[in-house]
This record gives sequence, structure tokens and C-alpha cells, in this order.
Amino acid sequence: MADIRSRTVTWADPLAALPQSAALSGLEYLQRLIDGRIPPPPMAATLNFTLAEIGEGRALFRGEAGEYLYNPIGVVHGGFAMTLLDSALGCAVHSTLGASEGYTTLETKVNFVRPITLATGAVRCEAKILHRGRQIATAEGRLMEDATGKLLAHGMTTCLVIARGR
Repeated sequence: MADIRSRTVTWADPLAALPQSAALSGLEYLQRLIDGRIPPPPMAATLNFTLAEIGEGRALFRGEAGEYLYNPIGVVHGGFAMTLLDSALGCAVHSTLGASEGYTTLETKVNFVRPITLATGAVRCEAKILHRGRQIATAEGRLMEDATGKLLAHGMTTCLVIARGR
């Protein structure tokens, strides 16, 4: 029988911060996430990544894959890279929103360049806005090995900007 491992994840109620967000711009909300005034989403704890930096139209995430993310072929599942990219791309868009705006992802495209393994170590994912219109925003991002800067994956997103509450 294989060695059995377990992992326990704890998180704060993800809906508790929503009332606070109504009066904040996207950038203000995301900065409060970084400062710890708003708890991070449970998914970040589950996948072991954090929003590390935010600015107008840009976002930086940091993370590290664990063996709990391995797939049957002996590398980290591509969903880890895709989730980091989707999060960074979405937050780059989110950082441009006014208090009365929200967004939803219309499309995301990811290209995998190198496999991620335990030997990869810490990773960083940087995203920036390419276009921010009244209804459509696009962003591009890169996922890199933190120590070497080697590109692991890159992607783009298209988001629909909507009035909040729709």
C-alpha cells in the first residue's frame, strides 16, 4: 500500500466581505485583501497561492505547488497554472473597476511551456491589462519559476465589465 498523506485546509467565510466591497473600487478591495483586512478566497488556501501585489491594471500572485496537486503522469496538474493565470488576469481587470462595476470572464486561453514539479519551487504570476473599454477588458499574464524567471505558462483573458448587481 502506498504511503497515505493528508492535508487540512481552513478558511474564512468568503461571503462575509461582500457587503464591504460595495463601496470600494476594485483596486481598494484588492489592496484590502493583500493587507489582510479582507480574508482571501478559500481557493487560494486550497491551492497555496496569494495575491502579493496589486496596482492599476496589474496583479502579481505568488504560490508553490505541493504533491497534492500532482496528476497521474507525475507533474503538477495544469489546472494549477491555469488557476494562477486566471486569478492574476482577473485581478488585473478587477483593479480597474469602479465601485459600481463588476466583471465576469468571457474567455481565457493558456499555453503551457514547461511542466511544474516539486523541484520548480516557488512561482510568480504577473498579469497586466492590455485594453480596458467600457464593456470589454483584456489582459495578458505570465507564470514563471520565481528563482530563475523561466517561463512556465502564459495566457490571455477577455472579460465583460458589468454594472454591479446584475
